[in-house]
Amino acid sequence: MTQGAGQGPEVERTATLRDFRVPAYVHETGPYAESAHPGNAAPPLEDPAEHPDGYTPTQRDLPVINRGDTLQVTVDPAAAQAPPQATRQGPLFVVGDVHGYLDELLAALEDKGLIDATGQWCAGTARLWFLGDFTDRGPDGIGVIDLVMRLSAEAAAAGGYCKALMGNHELLLLGAKRFGDTPVNSGAGTATFQAAWLLNGGQKADMDRLQDHHLQWMARLDAVEEVDGHLLVHSDTTAYLDYGDSIEAVNDTIRETITRNDADEVWDLFRKFTKRFAFRDEGGADAARSLLDTYGGHRVVHGHSPIPYLLGEVGSEEGDDPAPAVEGPHVYADGLAIAMDGGVTMAGKLLVQQLPLAV
Repeated sequence: MTQGAGQGPEVERTATLRDFRVPAYVHETGPYAESAHPGNAAPPLEDPAEHPDGYTPTQRDLPVINRGDTLQVTVDPAAAQAPPQATRQGPLFVVGDVHGYLDELLAALEDKGLIDATGQWCAGTARLWFLGDFTDRGPDGIGVIDLVMRLSAEAAAAGGYCKALMGNHELLLLGAKRFGDTPVNSGAGTATFQAAWLLNGGQKADMDRLQDHHLQWMARLDAVEEVDGHLLVHSDTTAYLDYGDSIEAVNDTIRETITRNDADEVWDLFRKFTKRFAFRDEGGADAARSLLDTYGGHRVVHGHSPIPYLLGEVGSEEGDDPAPAVEGPHVYADGLAIAMDGGVTMAGKLLVQQLPLAV
C-alpha cells in the first residue's frame, strides 16, 4: 500500500470473517425495533423501487462474506498498540476536626476549590479525606454529616472521592444514642455514654436530628487508611496497634466491635481513641514510626489534638480563652507527623490542606 506524503507508516492487515460483526440494530428484535431503526437513514442495498414505502433492511439483506474471502483494511499501528487511557487521580486533600462548624467548613472547602458557592462538588477527580469528629461543641454536627455524605456521592459521580474516618466523637455519639445512661466500666468508676457525651460538648439539636442512616454511616467508617504514603488516622495515639497488625485488620476489628453492641467494649474503644500526644514529646518520633512500620506510609496525618495543645500553648476548647493563631498544619516528630486540628472549637481555624505538604 502506498504511503501518502506527510503521513505516518501504515500497515496492511487481512480481514477475515471474524472481523465483521452484525450491528445490534440490524436485528428486528434487537434494541432498535423497526419503527426506530437507524438503518432507515442509510441508502438501500438494492433498487429502492423493488421495496414498498417504509421498508427497513434486515439481516437477510446484508452482503454475505464467505469464509476465505479477504478485504484489505488499513490500520494505524499506534492506535492498534496503544493501551487504554487510565483515569488520572486528582489531588489529595485532608480536613481536620469540624465539630459541627458547618459554615466554617463550607468556607474552607470553597476556598480550596473543592465546592462551589452553592456547596456542590466542583473539584472533578480530586480526593478528599475527613479525619473524623464531625459533631459536638459546634452548632450543626448533623448538617456536617449530611454535607459529607452528599459530597461523597457528588465526588464519586465526577470521578473523584470524598471519604471519612472514625473519630472519637463519632464513637461518643453512637454510644450516647445506643446505650444512653447504661453504666459502663470506665476504669475509674462507673460512667455512662450519655454523661460523657454531654460533658464533651454534645448538642441536643444533633441528638434530636440523628437518624438511622446517620448512625449506620458512622458505624461503618474506617479508622485508618494509607493514601499516597500518608497514614491517615484521627487520634495521635498508638492505640490502633491494639486492634490489628494491618490496616484491614484494624478496620475490621473496630467495625466488629461496634456491631457487637456491647457497651463496655465500645466504651473501651472510645477511651483508647481519646488518648493523645503520642508523637509530641520525647520518643514521639519512635511512636510515629511504630505506626508507619506496621501500617505503611512515611508520615502520620491526624486530627484530634488541637495544634495549640501540641505546641504547649494555653487555650480552652470551650472558648474561654483566645486560641493562638493557627495558619496551617503542624509538622513535628522529626517530620513524621502532621497535625490537622486547627482548633476551630477554640475560635481557631478549620484546616483543609492539600497533600503532600512541604516541610
